[in-house]
Amino acid sequence: MGHWLPFDSPHGRIHAWRADPAGTPRGALVVVQEIFGVNPHIRTVAEGFAREGYVVLAPAYFDPVETGVELDYDADGIARGKALITALGLERAVDITRAAADALAGHGKIGTVGYCWGGTVALLAALRLGLPSVSYYGARNLPFLDETPRAPVMFHFGDRDASIPPAMVQAHRDALPQMEVFTYPAGHGFNCDLRADYDPASARLARERTLDFFARNLA
Repeated sequence: MGHWLPFDSPHGRIHAWRADPAGTPRGALVVVQEIFGVNPHIRTVAEGFAREGYVVLAPAYFDPVETGVELDYDADGIARGKALITALGLERAVDITRAAADALAGHGKIGTVGYCWGGTVALLAALRLGLPSVSYYGARNLPFLDETPRAPVMFHFGDRDASIPPAMVQAHRDALPQMEVFTYPAGHGFNCDLRADYDPASARLARERTLDFFARNLA
């Protein structure tokens, strides 16, 4: 069972949900939240990766703006989450990711995996921090695709995601042909069992590919 644990960042103390494996770690992961905070879904994701052998931190990225944020997957939650990511900004999110990775030092190689807004933060972690990263349905990726990656990144998209049309997915393949880009017969947020677009088969396959990516790149 995971637990809350704070770490220091350039933007103050950040709380994170930490989950540890039963045996010797095979590496470490920073799990980057959606716009809804470190809610039960993100905590479950963190604990799932810990069961696979990784030491995991899921930082509460909104802490510099507002602490204790856990939002529902409804219109009010979406509106509030969008306001919070705007107030935080991606630069501070990258700083928090770097600080979380520093807090995981000593547990082997470190990667990131992020969802929705966190998918773009994970991409930036590969581009700017040199951390192998998996990006799930990052709708804010396009402005950064011309940056030179410092680490490998894997992308997962739903081909029924209205916020990420096929042309946007193709832009990832065109800009980063060396990276793995997968699509699934699903909508946005297909990995989250609290969302209407949850697709168990797609989530399972994406998870298998994600675990293989980390096995290859954090070994």
